[in-house]
Amino acid sequence: MRSGMQDAVLAMLAKEPSYGYHLRARLRQALGPLGGSMNQGQIYVTLARLEKAGFVVCERSDGLPDRADRKVYALTPAGQRRVAAWLAEVGWPKPDLAEFHLKLVAAAAARLADPVELVAAQRRELLRRLREAQQAALSEPEDSAAAVLLEGVMLRLRADLRWLAACERAWSTGGVGGDATTGDEDGDGDENDEVEGG
Repeated sequence: MRSGMQDAVLAMLAKEPSYGYHLRARLRQALGPLGGSMNQGQIYVTLARLEKAGFVVCERSDGLPDRADRKVYALTPAGQRRVAAWLAEVGWPKPDLAEFHLKLVAAAAARLADPVELVAAQRRELLRRLREAQQAALSEPEDSAAAVLLEGVMLRLRADLRWLAACERAWSTGGVGGDATTGDEDGDGDENDEVEGG
């Protein structure tokens, strides 16, 4: 699993310690059809790596008769710091939409952060990049190769901003994941106007 998925696993553990198969079920539920390819082994490999890195601890627990020696995973202080850093990150060089979606789900489930605020922070970063691309495009001749490239950058950023607006609508109404408790909409139509008009 990629490191973003490791971060999502850590964030899921921030709510409470959990068994590997419970984590897998929660991640698959959050991802819907995109989670179909996630197998049980991937979760345990990820948990083993996180434990080796000092982000989680594993304890034995009394289990069912057929699972008498189950492992329960919990965050260490280092794991908690990594989750906090992941939630605060606003990098969007090559957005992994599933990873960002998991960030919202995990933040809401563990009440680590308001998903709407995470979306707003991400949108501010994309708007900053869009303004930079627009400024750069103004200094290029319309038919230059650089102008074509910058147009592609701006189109991609606008598409990502539209998706973030959809995320904000869904999480603001509490329609996504039952754990979202936001009630706080930004209402910053000015930014959306800039996206459409840019």
